[in-house]
Amino acid sequence: MSTRALRLFIITPLATAVWCSEQRVTLGSKPPLENACGDSAVISSEPVAPREGTLFRVRVAGVPPGAVLAGDVAGEALHFAPVAGIRAAESFAAAPIDVDDSLSVEVRCTADASTDTLRVRLAAARGEYPVERLRVAPAFGRPPDSALAARIRRESERAAAVAAASHDTPRLAAEPFLRPRDSRITSSFGGGREFNGAITSRHLGTDFAGAVGAPVRAANRGVVRIVDAFYYGGNVVYIDHGAGLTSAYLHLSRQLVAEGDTVERGQVIGRVGATGRVTGPHLHLIARYGRVTVDPLSLFVTGDSTSSR
Repeated sequence: MSTRALRLFIITPLATAVWCSEQRVTLGSKPPLENACGDSAVISSEPVAPREGTLFRVRVAGVPPGAVLAGDVAGEALHFAPVAGIRAAESFAAAPIDVDDSLSVEVRCTADASTDTLRVRLAAARGEYPVERLRVAPAFGRPPDSALAARIRRESERAAAVAAASHDTPRLAAEPFLRPRDSRITSSFGGGREFNGAITSRHLGTDFAGAVGAPVRAANRGVVRIVDAFYYGGNVVYIDHGAGLTSAYLHLSRQLVAEGDTVERGQVIGRVGATGRVTGPHLHLIARYGRVTVDPLSLFVTGDSTSSR
């Protein structure tokens, strides 16, 4: 990542975070740091103004050696890793599609049993998401009955649980993410979807063209958490990449992995299909950071400047 593309924010640590607990010094030991974040801490982001519904990076530099970093953006934990070649750390973060004009970033530094907090607000760029008009089979256009609604809710909760639990999985992806197919994009992320004359949802994924049976590859290394048949998604595969990142592959004709499998970046995990709620064969790709769904294309352009682990 080019440092020239970063906007820097010099942050004054919050005094309330420094003095919220009594400072104790053991005779003969070095005194604890007065400020665990240091006096020259800098928070920056890439891109400078994250676009709503996208993944971005938070970088922290100037923190004393040995300080442990944590934090959150939009209610989702940050997972910092060292940046190769410089004294800094980075984490992915997500800008929700319904974000306001700015995003709050909180970073916590812990050193010598003392914790201080840095906060900054980032301006958020608005997205331009069109409305797409589709016609689907009548059974998919009508409101679901109570039994079907319960099934849809269970499937949604299961997927959400995998996304949230990814924060507890160590980072598994050491290389940049790659597209699961090299084909053209037939429907982009974020557009409003009008089914049979009624706007019912946003398209929170990216559709890749493909004939039935064409290969679908894992976007990066991870653990397979779900292999199942969902009402809307058809035959699905959900992969946990760790450190908050998950990806999902929908409408498959075949699933070539099992739950619990560790898959490698670029491994064929399934075949394009037309199962579930579809108008024709294609791959629907979902990307999430924690519980925040983001444009999958932002996953492929963020790069990876952190050290391999």
